[in-house]
Amino acid sequence: VGVNQQPAWLDKPVRQSYLSYRTLYTEYGIWSEESLMQVLYDKDADQNFLVGRRIAVIGYGSQGHAHAQNLKDSGVDVVVGLRESSGSCEPARQAGLRVTSVEEAISGADVVMVLVPDEDAAELYRTQLHGALKQGAVLAFAHGFNVHYGLIKPRDDLDVVLVAPKAPGHTVRSTFIGGGGVPGLIAVASDQSGSASQIALAYACAIGCGRSGVIQTTFAEETETDLFGEQAVLCGGTVALINAGFEVLTEAGYSPEMAYFECLHEMKLIVDLIYEGGIANMNYSISNTAEYGEYVSGPRVITPDVKERMKDILNDIQEGRFTRDWMLENKVGQTNFKAMRAKADEHACEEVGHKLRAMMPWIKEKALVDKSKN
Repeated sequence: VGVNQQPAWLDKPVRQSYLSYRTLYTEYGIWSEESLMQVLYDKDADQNFLVGRRIAVIGYGSQGHAHAQNLKDSGVDVVVGLRESSGSCEPARQAGLRVTSVEEAISGADVVMVLVPDEDAAELYRTQLHGALKQGAVLAFAHGFNVHYGLIKPRDDLDVVLVAPKAPGHTVRSTFIGGGGVPGLIAVASDQSGSASQIALAYACAIGCGRSGVIQTTFAEETETDLFGEQAVLCGGTVALINAGFEVLTEAGYSPEMAYFECLHEMKLIVDLIYEGGIANMNYSISNTAEYGEYVSGPRVITPDVKERMKDILNDIQEGRFTRDWMLENKVGQTNFKAMRAKADEHACEEVGHKLRAMMPWIKEKALVDKSKN
């Protein structure tokens, strides 16, 4: 079944994503992993697709610094495009990168990777990229947000690709330096050259993703699953759970320090075990008491109605309501967003954690985030 086809025997709408087809195939008993998902590695990429090509990385934030430095270390001709007033210019130069204005960086560039914040990308494309990009260039993103929701409508002559490492940029860089790589996703929204997929794969491998595996997906699937994961589990769900646990313990009279260690500090220890070998690996490592508590108490916290609210979140993402609200928030100067950030920073768990981490200098010595450099 082609991505844009709907079988005659199917009486429900088909979303153009791998996940939906997997669900439908399972429902009709004809699903197999091999039929849809293929994991690609360094050996599957042809780095000749990057030879002689100039890559402009626009932005030097979390993802930008990692992409640019990893590309440079892989021998790729890369230039970083930034505003002259950007505080990132000096850190980028100190990392040995060539830094120019955005206009100069994209002039003649064969591949332009846009790594500015989602809320700034559409304006950047409209005012600086749309008319200046080289004819037939590759326009690349690390998140499908702007293209998927129609905030950016690329020129018809461009290849439009997605290369999305599945980790924050600081992890993309630190893992690469350590000889590994984080898994990545690639997708193609427009293939005018006939080589868009190969270029995307070569780029993914140059930043280290091919060391652990690259999966082909779509802009729609990457965007919607990424937003959902961030909001419902990884950032929104996890932070809300940590803060709620901290509040329950402190309100019951336990010390803030104990609450911090139990509800936040040890979260990393558990997540590391899950990351290493899945939930079963974590359960193997913890005590039988802890594992029993997981089974009997976990479902009391994450009840069926939580899953229903997760479905509501996913629906808001799929139907574009979240994107609408976020874009409106930016039009009014992020007033509510900044207020929520300030409130979160003032939470007692953050205050206690700041003091306790100061007593553990080894955490800072191995920190992934160095605000003075990136």
